[in-house]
Amino acid sequence: MPGIRRHVLRILLIGLSLTTAVPAAHAEGRIRIAEQFGIVYLLLNVVRDQQLIEQEGRKLGVDVKVDWAKLSGGAAINDALLSGAIDIAGAGVGPLITVWDRTYGRQNVKGVASLGSLPYYLISNNPKVRTIADFTEKDRIALPAVSVSVQSRVLQYAAAKQWGDGSFDRLDKLTQTMAHPDAAAAIIAGGTEITGHFGTPPFQEQELAANPNAHIVLDSYEVLGGPSSATVLYTTEKYRNDNPKTYRAFVLALARAADFVKHQPEAAADIYIRVNQAKTDKKLLVSIIKDPKVDFSITPQNTLGLAQFMQRVGAVRHKPVSWRDYFFAEPALGQGS
Repeated sequence: MPGIRRHVLRILLIGLSLTTAVPAAHAEGRIRIAEQFGIVYLLLNVVRDQQLIEQEGRKLGVDVKVDWAKLSGGAAINDALLSGAIDIAGAGVGPLITVWDRTYGRQNVKGVASLGSLPYYLISNNPKVRTIADFTEKDRIALPAVSVSVQSRVLQYAAAKQWGDGSFDRLDKLTQTMAHPDAAAAIIAGGTEITGHFGTPPFQEQELAANPNAHIVLDSYEVLGGPSSATVLYTTEKYRNDNPKTYRAFVLALARAADFVKHQPEAAADIYIRVNQAKTDKKLLVSIIKDPKVDFSITPQNTLGLAQFMQRVGAVRHKPVSWRDYFFAEPALGQGS
């Protein structure tokens, strides 16, 4: 895995056209953002398509240059952030807590904002698997990053509830790192060792619609005790301090994007298709955006339980007592949890 992540980082650097070594600090007015796959990144899609960071930057007197990159998995995202290849990381709550703990007292990585609360489903195409207790050695569960991604952490949380904290990693041996598009293709096609996929919208909905054997085994909301922010954005303390206007423009742009999605779901679906060059059915996308269980808000929701679980089982050392421990103070975030 370390070799694969190094290869991914090399590709990322080329993609961002960085022809020289990454400098230790950047002049105000530059931001490099890494996202992953799925409609959970819709706010970033809107920000990019509508050039909202650039607009907000001009209001603050800064001409912001924005670079975009796409990676898969929290491990690769965290490596990119800590190596200086990107400024803003987009990943699950699990990777955020991991890198917050890892950089505590040093780079001090913390959350910038939520990208919304959306339920993540563990889908299986194996008719014999109705609960997580039904998975056997013959099954493999695809997720973005083994033992790092939010899907992996939620699965561990579910295992702890099923068998006790001492067995939180019981299913880890069945998990396999795989990008969502590839995992969805495996579930839809069937006939491979991948019989489970802990994914994100719209891939999970596509699987349920395309394969009659596909069914929901686990709902992240049920594990976490209600709606929760699954995907978040985070950065280093240094980037935030060195680029206050650019950082502010980014947060304001996110808030505008959230308002756009809320009031213009059809247009937001068009943007998702356009930015991602996706062939996803627009009606499916609109149904996800309008789903009462979905809330594209930048306010973190119900993240503390998972963070404290990770500390309780030894996945991280530092125990957060509030969501504000691992998010930067920002009035626009409101009253999170």
